[in-house]
Amino acid sequence: MRVLGIDFGERRIGLALSDPTGTLASPLPTLRRRAGKRPPLAEVERIIREFQVTEVVMGLPLTPGGGDSPWTGTVREVAAKLERRAGVPVHLVDERFTSAQAERTLRSSALPRGKRTEKGRVDAVAAVLILQGWLDRKKIVTQEETA
Repeated sequence: MRVLGIDFGERRIGLALSDPTGTLASPLPTLRRRAGKRPPLAEVERIIREFQVTEVVMGLPLTPGGGDSPWTGTVREVAAKLERRAGVPVHLVDERFTSAQAERTLRSSALPRGKRTEKGRVDAVAAVLILQGWLDRKKIVTQEETA
């Protein structure tokens, strides 16, 4: 069971992939979005097929108060399109503060200073955080159900 994590942004799409056991999330290269163009869903579909992804977890950008914003609606639409096109379930999860957490994680890493602030790297780490959080919650729920 491989799961793809997505941090869907206006300029970049951060991606992360779980290991086959659905335990650990690792970053994939970040996709770039071109202004005024449709999102690169064909490339995301290719990744889903290549890695035999069975589920997708996409960050939902809620407002700090937990409500929807105009961008939230766009992300919901893209998630629905991807689910129809790729034929795998797309789970939307609250991604509030993941970019800030990703920046803190990178600042404390051993990477050279210039690499720690690369926007694509921040997006990839945000995707890892989104996916890893979902994997961890799913494992806890599964353990509680079998207990």
